[in-house]
Amino acid sequence: MQILHRLDRSIFRCPTVSLPSPFSFSLGRARVYCNTQGAEKTMASRAKLSRRLLETDTPVMIQMQELFRSVKDCMSLAQGVVHWPPPDQALEKIKDAIWQPSTSNYGPDEGLPDLRKALVEKAFVNLVLALCDPGNSVVMFAPYYFNAYMSFQMTGITNILVGPCDPETLQPDADWLEETLSKEKNKTIPKLVTIVNPGNPSGSYVPDPLLRRISELCKNAGCWLVVDNTYEYFMYDGLKHTCVEAPHVVNVFSFSKAYGMMGWRVGYIAYPSEVEGLEAQLLKTQDNIPICASIIGQKLALYSLELGAEWVKERVEKLTKNRDIILDALSPLGANAVKGGQGAIYLWAKLPSGASNDVEVVQWLAKRHGVIVIPGSASGGPGYVRVSFGGLVEDVCSVAAARLRKGMEELVSKGMLSS
Repeated sequence: MQILHRLDRSIFRCPTVSLPSPFSFSLGRARVYCNTQGAEKTMASRAKLSRRLLETDTPVMIQMQELFRSVKDCMSLAQGVVHWPPPDQALEKIKDAIWQPSTSNYGPDEGLPDLRKALVEKAFVNLVLALCDPGNSVVMFAPYYFNAYMSFQMTGITNILVGPCDPETLQPDADWLEETLSKEKNKTIPKLVTIVNPGNPSGSYVPDPLLRRISELCKNAGCWLVVDNTYEYFMYDGLKHTCVEAPHVVNVFSFSKAYGMMGWRVGYIAYPSEVEGLEAQLLKTQDNIPICASIIGQKLALYSLELGAEWVKERVEKLTKNRDIILDALSPLGANAVKGGQGAIYLWAKLPSGASNDVEVVQWLAKRHGVIVIPGSASGGPGYVRVSFGGLVEDVCSVAAARLRKGMEELVSKGMLSS
C-alpha cells in the first residue's frame, strides 16, 4: 500500500510499505484509520473517480517536467516562462509587506483595492464557470492553448468546436467563424469563443481589424468573446497589441510573464460592468476556488506596476536575440517550416514528414540531444512542436539552441537514431 500526504500543492509519495490491516496512525492532529484489505482494488476503480477529470487531457507540462527530470543535463525550451525575476524595487518593498498582519489574512475576493485602482487607471476557469453550462458549445482555434482546452473539459464543456487558423499567419480563420456562428435552422449557436493574443502556442498575433471582426461576429451571434492577453507586452518588430471592449467581451491578463511573476500566480479579468449579475457570479466562483489571490503576490504586482510598462519593454526587446538564435536552430526543417515569433515567446515548427509523431520526437530530442520542447499534439497540432525562447538568458539559450539544431539536422537527414 502507498500513502500520499499533501502539503500545499506538492504531493509526496512514500515508498511502498507492508502494514497490518486494519491499522491507524497520526498525521499532525488528525487520526487516520486505514483498512488495506481490498484497498488496491477499491482505489483502482475508475468508476469512483470524476468522469470529467478522467476525460480531461493530462497536462502536457506535467509530462514534460517528468521527462526533463528523467534526463541528465537536459535543457528546456519547453515551458512558457521568462528568464527575469520581478523588479528589484518591488521585491524590496515586499520585505516590509511580509511583516504586515494584513498580508497573512484573507483579502477581498475581488482583489486589493489599491491593486484594482492601479489596474483601472492603467482567470480562465472562473470565466468558464460563470459564463458556460455543461452542454454548451464553445469555439477555439488550433493550435490552441492546452490549459484553456482542459479548463473546458474539467468543467463539463465537452462540445468544443476547434476552428482552423490561416496556415501562413496562424491567425484565426474569421470566415470559418462566421459560418460557425451563422443562425441556421435548428443550429445551436456556441456560447463562447476564445482566442489568445498574442498566440500561445503559435507565437502569432491577431491584428486589430481581425480582432474587431471576430468581436463583431460574436456580438451579432449573441455569444461571449474571451481574449487571453497574457502576452500583451510581448510584441516584436514594431507590431502593436490591441484590445477590444464591448458588453460581450471579457479580457484576461496576467502578471506572470511581463513582470517575471510566474510562481506568484496573479492575474486579473477585465469584464463589462454593464452586464447584470456577471460580477456576482465571478465572485462566487472566486470565493469557492482560491477565495482570494495571495496577498503578498498582489502587493508585489502593485509595486511592479509602479515601474510602468517601460520596465517590461526593455526586457522584451532583448528577447529578439533569443528568437533569432532559435530560428537558426530550427532552420534545418526548411524555410517555410517555422511560423510565429511575431508575439509572445514561441515558435511553431512543422516536423519532417518522416518524423511526424511529435510526442516521439520530443522524447527523442530530450533523451538523445538533451533539449526539451512541447509536442504540438497537446495544442491540437500533431506533427508540430512549440519552442519557447523566453526562459533562458542569451548565452544559455545559445547552448540549448546548439543542441536543438544538432537534433533537427539529424532528424531531417537520418531520422530518430537510437544510438
